[in-house]
Amino acid sequence: MIETRAPGKLFIAGEYAVVEPGQPAVLIAVDRCITVRLTESEGAGRIHSSEYGQAPVVWRREDDGEHIIVDERPFDYVLSAISTVEELRSGRGASPRYFDLEISSELNDSDGRKFGLGSSAAVTVATIAALDEFYRLGLTLTERFKLAVLATIAISTKASGGDLAASTFGGWIRYSSPDRAALHAHREAHGVVSAMSCPEWAGCSARRVTPPSSLDLLVGWTGSPASTEHLVTRVHSPRERADETSSESSPAAQKARPLVSFAAESHTLVDDLVAAFDADDAEASLTTIRSVRALLRRLSDSTGSLIETEALHDLCEIAETHGAAAKPSGAGGGDCGIALAHPHTEAQTILSGWEAAGIRPLDLGAHREEGEIDEF
Repeated sequence: MIETRAPGKLFIAGEYAVVEPGQPAVLIAVDRCITVRLTESEGAGRIHSSEYGQAPVVWRREDDGEHIIVDERPFDYVLSAISTVEELRSGRGASPRYFDLEISSELNDSDGRKFGLGSSAAVTVATIAALDEFYRLGLTLTERFKLAVLATIAISTKASGGDLAASTFGGWIRYSSPDRAALHAHREAHGVVSAMSCPEWAGCSARRVTPPSSLDLLVGWTGSPASTEHLVTRVHSPRERADETSSESSPAAQKARPLVSFAAESHTLVDDLVAAFDADDAEASLTTIRSVRALLRRLSDSTGSLIETEALHDLCEIAETHGAAAKPSGAGGGDCGIALAHPHTEAQTILSGWEAAGIRPLDLGAHREEGEIDEF
């Protein structure tokens, strides 16, 4: 049996902007994971996951042995990861084999509700790692990341890939995204093998950062699930409409201007935060986190999208009252918020205040770094 694990993630800064090619974000891989267990099988493969209910998803191969057939195929990330690796495996001349997958998650509560820690990314990364080992492909971490991006954008080109980078590389990272629409088009035209090293990866990067040693990370969960894709689509639709018109004075173009300004300010704040982290400057880090929250609130106002819900507002204000700097993490609209606090800050008072406000503290830390990050 092969067993692989991939951690969940939290956005620290750069959410929303990072969906634009080349825009940066800071993320942390958290120390809760999705586990994939792979065993070889014959005649058919089965995928066992609570996401599919009691019965497993059964898959088989066409007569040529290469193409996968799934009855009542769910449009999900595990099957996309399998298809993507299988295409690479075929391109490298490895023989097809059957296998079963058993998937379990630490990224949900006891009732199965997701914490918003990037479970789709984690299961994609863990599945690719298991298949890499099974087929003895010898992929580097960066190659696994690229496969995960290609598998993910086959479902949604709006996904930035930041969660995939955190799940692949672990620790704290600064990440910037490639042009996923161009990558998807390249794969469709030329296949996975070509897409792994095509020019469309330009602008994509990841490097490690280390937060100030004098700051602790606190995480709270509002209990309200949020759809990242829905929120990102809502926020970015003004720009998409503006791209369809050449009139600078059109209503669509006027609505797009706040997004252009937002992306530029977000880029500056991410760079400021990374510089503060690199310098072990706790006060500058706290100041920047507060500025990121303020920027997200302005984005919410300008686009009419609810990013900081009432629960997330309470989370932030409770933390700020006790000297911490806090903000929503990721798309907002529910899910998690984070706070950075000095160890002498009344952390337990913050956590107790969150609980009193109906916010569940999550005992999360940074997942270990997984090795060197190669050039893209």
